[in-house]
Formats: sequence, structure tokens, C-alpha cells
Amino acid sequence: MSESWPTMPNLPVPAPYRGWTTDYVKHSIDQRLLGILQRVFTENDLPETAVPLLKRLLDDLPYGEIRPLPNHIAPDFAAWQDYIDPQLGQNWLEAPWFFVETYCYRHIAAAVDHFRSGFDPFTYQKKQSLVAAQAQTHALVLKLNQMISEGWHAENFRQLLLADLWGNQADLSKWTAGDEAMPNHADTTDRTAHLLVNDETAVTDLVQNGLSQIDFIIDNAGFELIGDLCLADYLLAVGQTNTVRFHLKLFPTFVSDATIIDTEATIAWLRQNEDAALQQMGQRLTEYVLDGRLRLLTHPFWTSPQPLWALPNDLRQTLAAADLVISKGDANYRRALGDAQWSKTTPITSIVSYLPTTALFLRTGKSEVLVGLSEETLAKMAEAEDDWLVNGRWGVIQLVPRAG
Repeated sequence: MSESWPTMPNLPVPAPYRGWTTDYVKHSIDQRLLGILQRVFTENDLPETAVPLLKRLLDDLPYGEIRPLPNHIAPDFAAWQDYIDPQLGQNWLEAPWFFVETYCYRHIAAAVDHFRSGFDPFTYQKKQSLVAAQAQTHALVLKLNQMISEGWHAENFRQLLLADLWGNQADLSKWTAGDEAMPNHADTTDRTAHLLVNDETAVTDLVQNGLSQIDFIIDNAGFELIGDLCLADYLLAVGQTNTVRFHLKLFPTFVSDATIIDTEATIAWLRQNEDAALQQMGQRLTEYVLDGRLRLLTHPFWTSPQPLWALPNDLRQTLAAADLVISKGDANYRRALGDAQWSKTTPITSIVSYLPTTALFLRTGKSEVLVGLSEETLAKMAEAEDDWLVNGRWGVIQLVPRAG
């Protein structure tokens, strides 16, 4: 990797979103986070020491001041104290939104002493999401097994790419498992019609030639993770890549974001399932993990409030070894753009100019951070739906070739 590789976007970075920027961001902080915290109480038999810490967090939302983390043992403790220091004295609506969200989940992890106990306050919802998606999972995996038996076909890859993208609609930080309000583009026509940017042809051409290594920056557990595993399984099984690496969260965050434990549990759930099709997939995935073709990795950066261009050197070098990085989901997209108030027509290649490899963003819109639209698409969407940026019904397949 070149020492002179850029580490910032090519354009000046606008101000970040904050609680007072838009009604949606304010609602996300003072209503959605509040509801998530309340469910932590109702869905768990909490450690006694966690209760006062979580109650204080509830009381602080949204006008209490940002506080330091309680003292505890954690690999990212010192780094997080450094992230918090510049925000001290601000309330939750004044500090940057991406910081506030990651800070809330980091406080929850501290309250339940996750790094010593392994306690995951979102386990119930993650399990429910797998159960709720059983029929979808069966249909997708049945199709996957058939595709693998046929070898590489570009059209099959496109179908799995779309399935992986729209799996991002299953986000437990916005909807609960089985919530009828959760959008679901199971229909093939919907999947294409609701794409705001569609670089699937360029992606297919890239993968068609074979890639030595593909990295996924993973988002949600549950059905979205099933989609990630299906795409990885297909690429490995038909020989379009030699190695896949999943970059996973260090601790439970954003309710349903996947950790290494979640991924291992999902593979075990597939392998031990009564459904024969799921068993076949689970066995293949287990073999990939055992022979090193599928690697599950984590790094404290993925649960930090830092923008993607602040990649630490070790992680930058890790990603540089990949021929393609696939970034999944809304929060990872926000991180890539610094959760900043970019014009919607800003070319994404002018912002994500700092990665040491080609990047693909698969994301459904659940926040107002979005770039790369044509003026025509922007005008059409402004007329079509008031909440099109955040309702999860619209998605992007955006490819950013490696610069130079």
C-alpha cells in the first residue's frame, strides 16, 4: 500500500447531522433510542449493577449532558474516553448524531459489563428475527443450493446481490422482529424498481473475472446476515473468490448489528436446522470457517464513532489486501460519508476517495445521508414520497472503484 494514499475525502466535509438538524434525527435520538433502552429492561434479566447505570442513561435522554463511561475493563475503554472528551458538556441533541448513537450503545455495553460477562442485551430480538424470517430463509437458501449446483452464472449472482441488499430492510434498531411496518421487497420487480442507484452491471463485470479476496463490512444479524452468508457461500462454492472475510462488531450495538458470536451462532443454527436445505448451507459454511476460506474478524474501530476515513493503519492495511470491500447497511454508509450533510447529488467517488481498494455499498435508506443521485432522480423522489430517504423502501448499489 502506498504511503501517500489519501486519508480524507477529495471534497471539504460538511457539518455532521445533529439532533437539531432535522425532525427525523431528533426523533431518532429522543424517541427511538428511548424505546430501545426501555426494551433492554423489559427483555432481559439484567445484572443488578446494570440497572442504575441504564436508568441514568434513560434519564439523560435527550437533554442530559454527555458523560464519561463508567470505569470498567474493555479493550476500547481508553479510545472511547478520547472520543467522548470533545463532546463533554453538550447534551444528546447538540453532539453529532453518529457519535450519540454509538455512544448510547457503548454505554449499554459498559452497564452490562459486556467485556467480562459476555452479556448481550439484544439476544432476544436477534433470535426472534431469525424465527420470523424462517420462510424467507428457506426460500432463499433453496434457490442458493440450486444456483451452486449450476456453477457461476452472472444472473444468479445478480439475484443474490439484490437479496443481500434488500436483506438490509430487516433492521431491529428501526423495526422489531415481525413488525408489519417493516418493508419487504420480496418481489423481484420491487427489488429493481426501488433502486435509486444501480451499479450491479459494473459489480457483476468485476466479479465475473474472479477475485482473490472479498471483504464484507457486516451490518445486521438475522435475515440480513443470512443474505451476506448466501452471497459469500455462492462466491466461494463456484470459485469466483478464494477467501471471504467478514468484519464484525466488537460488542452488541445498534440492536441487531452482528458480532462474531452472532455469526458463529447463525452458522450453527443453519447446520443444526431441521430444514435439509439450511443444513447443507450450514455444513458448507462450517467447512469454509475450518479451512480458513471464511474468516470472521473484528476491530474496535467498527464500534467507534469515527468516520471511515479515520481507519487506523492496521485496519487500512487489512482492507488493502482485499480486491473488493462490500459495505452493508445504513450505519456503515453513514460512517463512510462521515454522517455529514452532503448534497444528494455529490458523486460518491469524490467522497470515498480514501479507501485502499474498490468498495461496493449495499444499503437501504434509513437516514437522510445519501449521495450519488442524478438531478432527475432527486426531483422525482421529492415528488414521490415525503419520507423516501428514511422509510427503508429505497436502496442503492454503489460501486466506488479504487482511485488511480
